[in-house]
Amino acid sequence: MAPKALLFDVFGTTVNWRATVTTTLSNHAHAVLSSPSSSLPSTTRLFASTIDWSTFAQAWRDTYKTFTGDYTSSSSDSKPFKTVDQHHHDSLIELLRENGLDGLWPEEEILELSKIWHFLDSWPDSSKGLTQLNSMDIQTCTLSNGNVSLLTDMAKHANLPWTHIFSSEHFDAYKPSPKVYNGAVEKLGLQAGECAMVAAHLGDLKAARECGMKTIYVEREAEEDLSKEEVAQAKAEGWVDIWVGIEDGKEGEKGFLEVVKRLSGGE
Repeated sequence: MAPKALLFDVFGTTVNWRATVTTTLSNHAHAVLSSPSSSLPSTTRLFASTIDWSTFAQAWRDTYKTFTGDYTSSSSDSKPFKTVDQHHHDSLIELLRENGLDGLWPEEEILELSKIWHFLDSWPDSSKGLTQLNSMDIQTCTLSNGNVSLLTDMAKHANLPWTHIFSSEHFDAYKPSPKVYNGAVEKLGLQAGECAMVAAHLGDLKAARECGMKTIYVEREAEEDLSKEEVAQAKAEGWVDIWVGIEDGKEGEKGFLEVVKRLSGGE
């Protein structure tokens, strides 16, 4: 029997953050470097001309992982909740400084760039897959560490027809805290076993499973943090209920569309 609700990780699972962030940073840097009115210091111009923006984007993403991980492992009740938006802004400023890019953009543009994460493009199968799942009377919900305004903007930008938007912000915690998974299930008025977590990260699924949820793994390019050996071990252990590999499904019918097929009883 198909779950009554699917709760989706967003960054990497539903949207291709890497492509959008890299392209946006690169375009903004090119605009400054090619502007006749630009008066950048020579060292800043040199660093901006030679930096690999895909590497910078990954470093930015890695600060997010550290931030949410540290918040979860420490006593979150003892400090005020900091949103992912706030983190993205603070960490972008710090990364620019670390890479010799102080002064590349004015503060207003840095703030704008920190909101890139509101407007990420989805994987090709995401919107269509969610639409088909909704037609099967399955509730489709975000369960992301992104804040509510970020997820709302992204849903509009990428045409993601969620039935519910759940954010870690609702629970003053970050995944993989049980407070996030249990809180979302409670909001749905369902039992944990009636819900499945959908993610491209086995750590996310493991935490959801420990809260009693079913699990669906959707492999996405360069998204899994675990080693190939650890991924193979997890697959062999069989604790993931549905495993959608990156090569599974016909061309144009991969990812979430393959999830639709499996839940519909297809091979």
